[in-house]
Amino acid sequence: MMKVTNKCFENQRPSCLRGSIQCPSSDQWITSLSGRKMAQVGANMEYQEYKWAYSIMDSSRVSACLISMLLIVYGSFRSLNMEREAREKAEREKEASLLGNKTPPSSSSSSNVQTLNTMQALCFPLGSSVALLVMFFFFDSVQTLVAICTAIVACAALAFLLTPLCQYVAGGSRAALCGRYSAPELAAALLAAAIVAVWVLTGHWLLMDAMGMGLCVTFIALIRLPSLKVSTLLLTGLLLYDVFWVFFSSYIFTANVMVKVATRPAENPMNVVARRLQLGGAMRDAPKLSLPAKLVFPSMHHQGHFSMLGLGDIVMPGLLLCFVLRYDAYKKATLVCQMGQVPGPRSMGSRLTYFHCSLLGYFLGLLTATVSAEVFKAAQPALLYLVPFTLLPLLTMAYVKGDLRRMWSEPFIAPPNGKLGADFDV
Repeated sequence: MMKVTNKCFENQRPSCLRGSIQCPSSDQWITSLSGRKMAQVGANMEYQEYKWAYSIMDSSRVSACLISMLLIVYGSFRSLNMEREAREKAEREKEASLLGNKTPPSSSSSSNVQTLNTMQALCFPLGSSVALLVMFFFFDSVQTLVAICTAIVACAALAFLLTPLCQYVAGGSRAALCGRYSAPELAAALLAAAIVAVWVLTGHWLLMDAMGMGLCVTFIALIRLPSLKVSTLLLTGLLLYDVFWVFFSSYIFTANVMVKVATRPAENPMNVVARRLQLGGAMRDAPKLSLPAKLVFPSMHHQGHFSMLGLGDIVMPGLLLCFVLRYDAYKKATLVCQMGQVPGPRSMGSRLTYFHCSLLGYFLGLLTATVSAEVFKAAQPALLYLVPFTLLPLLTMAYVKGDLRRMWSEPFIAPPNGKLGADFDV
């Protein structure tokens, strides 16, 4: 190892050769250092200029976008499949009643489906605002009750999410084992209860995300929007709700109500039990729980950095996409009934369904919300971007195709023969 010192610049010619090492002159050395520093400064300036682009491509933001879209797609197709199964079950029961046979009871989620009407769509943002204020002002008083109720609801939702997986492992068996519940459904319930129990003990963000995913899929699959009018009223009201509580609540309540409620951890119920029973050990040291009202995604490049996406930013646009997926299936089934055969090859423009259009709009809206959050360095109401990007292209496409009037009021009128195809390719 050879050490170069300033001695090579003393009493030497402009360039001195020692062995195979050539020592540059002082002017050349300063010029080299200045060039390196200028290159480094230029690279830093270029990074700062395009920092927002690098931040958008962060693993946490990419994960948030992909997983939210997958949850919407899965929940929408799960809802469509449930509707098909309910229709087939109704036809079997009708045939059995004509033959005088009694069909055995089977478990079905069709009876749990809730369809929103116009009044419920109008009142939903108001009810959400009241719940948000209660959580903001009285969180310390209700946090234990909220944590327990959240764990119970999340357990049921997670069981709903895991049931198809357990049915696949069991070879598709759906025979009733305990009353109206099948073995895969019981296995899914036990697995969901175990996940929730571990979450209560550890408070790990990955288990919280699993519970949040179950809630997203369950709400999208079990809540139906009956028409485009109800969808527009619901999403417009929630857009105003989101904008007010994110942008303007700090001027009234001296704090961002939405962000504070979403990020505030709740006291672990095990701590409460340990204090009441005067117990020690692990129960008293149980961590606080971040409630599954959001999905969090860690960054692989920045330690401790998380991207957060509220469940409402997935569920509410997901309800709209579920509605248009069902309408696409209904429209194709009606066309098959009228023509008596499956339509032939279609052009690329006609292959673009309402579901494809809305899903693309959701992606663009989420991308715009991500860019805005990075540019303004502040929390953004995602529905401010998601609602226009999903609803406006859908309304335009429905108007161009001539379906707007039907989708607005009575989109699912049964065809004259009263039968729809069992399987749809959307």
